[in-house]
Amino acid sequence: MSDDVRYRVERIALALMSISGVVVLIADLFGWLDALAPGGALPKVTLLILSTVTVFLLLEIDRLRKLDGVENQLTALSTTVQTRITGLDETVAAQVARLDGNFQAQLAKLDIDTVAQQLKQENYLGVVRVHADFPYGVFSTFVEGATQEVTILQTFIPDLVHFQPALEKALVDHGIPVRIMLLYPSSPVAGLRDEALRSVRDPALAPDVKARVEMCLAGLAELHRAVGPAARALLRVRVYNSLPSIAVHKADEHFLVSSFLHGQLAVDSVQTEIDGSDTTMGRQVQKELNTLWEIGRDLPLPDWRESLRDIAW
Repeated sequence: MSDDVRYRVERIALALMSISGVVVLIADLFGWLDALAPGGALPKVTLLILSTVTVFLLLEIDRLRKLDGVENQLTALSTTVQTRITGLDETVAAQVARLDGNFQAQLAKLDIDTVAQQLKQENYLGVVRVHADFPYGVFSTFVEGATQEVTILQTFIPDLVHFQPALEKALVDHGIPVRIMLLYPSSPVAGLRDEALRSVRDPALAPDVKARVEMCLAGLAELHRAVGPAARALLRVRVYNSLPSIAVHKADEHFLVSSFLHGQLAVDSVQTEIDGSDTTMGRQVQKELNTLWEIGRDLPLPDWRESLRDIAW
């Protein structure tokens, strides 16, 4: 049956059902149903209406089946759409991750700290700052934060008292080696350095270089006694019989370097701060430290006076 014929039949059936209902109602009001079929008219009319409804429903079965088909198609379409959305989400997520990776790679090339470090090495050879004189606070901070090693190269340390708390913390709290290199008190270099400093001290008021070295050794011996046995093994002192080219205070990768100028203590001279043992300046300074350490002789602190008498070059 074509859709047009089905539509017309449905419309006629609905119209007849509506008219039948009105006619039955009017006939019942006027008593015509009882006159036409006494006692049995209403059941017949009811049966007629129900039969008409049944026929109408039978005509609609195919259409209801089509609705089931439409529902199945909608379900399949929903599943397909959901699958494609999921695939699209995964694709978008992969693209976003790839873009983020590319962005991070480009950002890494623009790492400001890395660029600054490269420029420091290329243009300044590792030099990061220049101090007018020795920055005691800066070096104490370096020592307190050290995790690898502390090294000092001097003829003598004029103000050892400023460093002792930081050195003790490095030995006891951090458990790192502390190496001290001082000029051999009886070295001819001590006399030469004494002459170079004659203009900044009155011999009657200030001790000579030999006496100052011995004062430093006495202070280091006190530090040695103050720390425990484990820390004592980490404190090593050597004396050298050579002409040092520079004075160095090092804590991990931080260097403070100065020169032995005439008429001026090294700690009162300009201090060059170097960051990094792998920089050009850092490598040169570290090489000088290694050279003086190899030249030097170990000095046991508990009996340093007797040990000095036993050293012979």
